[in-house]
Amino acid sequence: MALVPILPLIDLLILVAWTILMLAVVQKALWMAVAARFTILGLTPYDLLLVAGTCLLFALALAARVWVKAHEPQLLRQGRRHPAEVLPDFPDPRDSDTMLADSKPPQAPERATG
Repeated sequence: MALVPILPLIDLLILVAWTILMLAVVQKALWMAVAARFTILGLTPYDLLLVAGTCLLFALALAARVWVKAHEPQLLRQGRRHPAEVLPDFPDPRDSDTMLADSKPPQAPERATG
């Protein structure tokens, strides 16, 4: 399996998003200056804004995936050395003895009759 470089793809997505965003700004400015309502490939400025936002979110997802993949071995080693801390208000889920003792349902208070 050949390795595909992801960083140029992320850069390309960011460049495309900013270019589309500038096109949307220019198109909206022309809409405000001229009475004609023209579109670029049938897309309005709002449509272009959505396309640019989608490109930026996809680039962010790719960058996060690359970062996690690059740091995964280090994070796994660190997780084994330092187990997760449990908040003091909650029982440790890895300790089964305390779970059995705490699993009894609470008793309802008795009502005084009289």
